[in-house]
Amino acid sequence: MGKINSISWQARLRFLLLTFLGFAIALMINFPFWALAQTPSVNTASNIIDPTTNQTIIRPHSNELRGIWLTNVDSDVLFSTTRLERATKRLKRLNFNTIYPTVWNRGYTLYPSKVAKKAFGEAVLPMDELRNRDMLEEAVRFGHEQNFAVIPWFEYGLMTDADSDLALKHPDWLTLRKDGSSLFLHGENNQHRLAWLNPARPEVQKLLIDLIVEVVSKYDIDGIQLDDHFGMPVELGYDDYTLALYQKTHGGRLPPEDHNDPEWVRWRSRFVTSLMAKISRSVKEIKPNCLVSLSPNPREFSYTKYLQDWYSWVYSGFLDELVVQVYRNNIDDFRRELERPELKEVRQKIPVAVGILTGLRIQNVDMRQIKNQVRVARELSLDGVSFFFYETLGQRDASFETLFFIPAIRPDLRNIARS
Repeated sequence: MGKINSISWQARLRFLLLTFLGFAIALMINFPFWALAQTPSVNTASNIIDPTTNQTIIRPHSNELRGIWLTNVDSDVLFSTTRLERATKRLKRLNFNTIYPTVWNRGYTLYPSKVAKKAFGEAVLPMDELRNRDMLEEAVRFGHEQNFAVIPWFEYGLMTDADSDLALKHPDWLTLRKDGSSLFLHGENNQHRLAWLNPARPEVQKLLIDLIVEVVSKYDIDGIQLDDHFGMPVELGYDDYTLALYQKTHGGRLPPEDHNDPEWVRWRSRFVTSLMAKISRSVKEIKPNCLVSLSPNPREFSYTKYLQDWYSWVYSGFLDELVVQVYRNNIDDFRRELERPELKEVRQKIPVAVGILTGLRIQNVDMRQIKNQVRVARELSLDGVSFFFYETLGQRDASFETLFFIPAIRPDLRNIARS
C-alpha cells in the first residue's frame, strides 16, 4: 500500500511539472515581448552596452535627422545610375532618412542647367559620367522611393575653381586680397586652386539665386542646402568693385588695412546676409514648404573667418534647419562645441543637428569615435546627425546599424519636441 501511494505521489508531481511547463511555453509563444512590455520604453536601450566603446547606447529619439552627404570628390556614388540606386537602398537598410547630394561643385552644376549654360557656357560638370543623364532627377527619384528627404547641396557656395569656365569667363566677379591676389591653394599637395565670387556684385547674386530657383522649380525636392562655403574668407574684399562701394558709403575713405577690423568685417558680412535673405525669399515664393538648410562651422569661426552670420539668419527666419559641422577628434572638444549657448538658443527656433566626420581619403576615423559622438549628440538632445561622407561608411554597415537600430521620422518645425 505504501509503495502504491509513493507511485501515485510521483505521478501527481510529474503532472504538475508538465502542466507548469506547458503554461510557460504558451506564455512564451503568445506573449514573446511580455517581459519587455513591463519595462518603460525609455529604458529599453539604456541597459545595453556597446562592446566597441564600452559606453551605454542611448536610445534614438523618435524624431531624428539621419543624414549623409553624397559627394563627387573621392567618391563615385553620383557617377552611375546603378551605384546611386544601390546607395539609396543601402542607406534605407541602415535607417537613414535624409540625403544631401552635391549639385554645385568647383564652379559647375552636377545636373543639366540652363542657368549655368547661359552664364558661363557649360550646362554640367564636364565629365563623361554626368553627360547624357540627370543625376539630380535620379537622386530625387531613388531617394523618394526609399522615403528619404532629398536636399540638394550647393556645396561650393561662393567658392569656385580658379580655372573653372566661370572664373575664366568672369574674372571681374572674383574678390581679392589687399595684394590683388585671388588664389587659394588647398589639399595635401596644394592641388586645389580655388577663388571666391564676390557677394557684393549683382551678377554673382543673380547667378546663385537663379541656380537655386532652377533646382527648386524643376525638381521635386524637399529642400536646398548651403554650407560653410556660402561666405568668403575674411582677408578678401579689396577688389575695385567692393572698394568703390565702401568709399561711396564712407565719405570717400578706403577700408582699413586690417581685414579683421570689426566694422569692416560687419560691413562686408552684410552682403552675404543680404544674399541669404534673397535666396530664402525666392525659395519660399516658389515652394513654401521647401526647407532652407545650412551646414556651417561653429558661430564664431563662421563669422570671424568667413563673414557668415548664421546666428542672425536663424532669428531673421531665413533658415529652417541647421547642421553644424563639428569635425573634432577629441570627444571633450566635440561636447564643448555642442554645449555652446547659441546652439541651445537656436534650437528653440529650428531643428539643429550636428555634422560628424566619418572619414576622408587621407584620414580614417575610428568607429568608436563616431559612436561616441552620436551618443553625445543624443545625450544633449540635438535633433540628429549627418555624416560626411557616403564613401567613408566603408565596410562598416553592421556598426552603423547599431547606431540607427530602429527607423526615425525626420524632424522639422512641425514635429520637433522642445523642452
